[in-house]
Amino acid sequence: MNPERPEERDAPRPADRETPEPSVSGTPIGRRVLLGTLGLGALGVVAAPTLQRGLEAFLGSVSGKDPTGLTGLLPNGGGFRYYSVTASVPHRGESDYRLTVDGLVDHPKTYTLADLRALPQTRLVQDVQCVTGWRVPKTPFEGVRLATLLDAAGVRSSAGAVRFTCFDGAYTESLTLEQARRDDVLVALRMQDKPVTHDHGGPVRLYVAPMYFYKSAKWLSGITVTRDVRPGYWEDRGYDVDAWVGRSNGRDDAPTN
Repeated sequence: MNPERPEERDAPRPADRETPEPSVSGTPIGRRVLLGTLGLGALGVVAAPTLQRGLEAFLGSVSGKDPTGLTGLLPNGGGFRYYSVTASVPHRGESDYRLTVDGLVDHPKTYTLADLRALPQTRLVQDVQCVTGWRVPKTPFEGVRLATLLDAAGVRSSAGAVRFTCFDGAYTESLTLEQARRDDVLVALRMQDKPVTHDHGGPVRLYVAPMYFYKSAKWLSGITVTRDVRPGYWEDRGYDVDAWVGRSNGRDDAPTN
């Protein structure tokens, strides 16, 4: 499959996918706020790490209220860009986060953050590649191998795929069962050697290391084993279902591994 690039279509342009496209339903930001944001973005290029961390937090909070998407184009210390596919995303934490594993399994399970932390952890350090072109090199992710959760649930012989849902109420993704069982596919609890923040899809997100970043669903809340692959949020908007870096979406980027 080698379709035309989604950027060249008339459909709404998918922007990262760490980094989903900003929702048009948010409240427009004022001209002064926008100009101030642009100034902070320029400053972030040369600022000290402390100021850069503050800028990241600022961009994360503002981008959800920015339907223009301009905040997503500003530089920041981590190299990532901030978007949301909904006007707002609820926060989940120690007391109310839950991850369900269900579908074509013999033993459906529900995990708390403490449950996930108690399982064996795997650390990967690879580049993150966005389908729109930007790359963040040597990014550490740490978490539970998805295969570990699937094995604990007892996947049935009729299963062929895994579907992921998210507590923003909109983001979805899918992998084949073979892809989901790879050693470099994680249910990630840590990113850049710290807990995954809300703006990066925390407290728990998917990380699919060899694929473009839109496959690494943010705000992960459900893992459902299915018979067949179901296109996810971004596939419905023009991106490839199989999103191998350098071998999909009409791109020839260097592999992340």
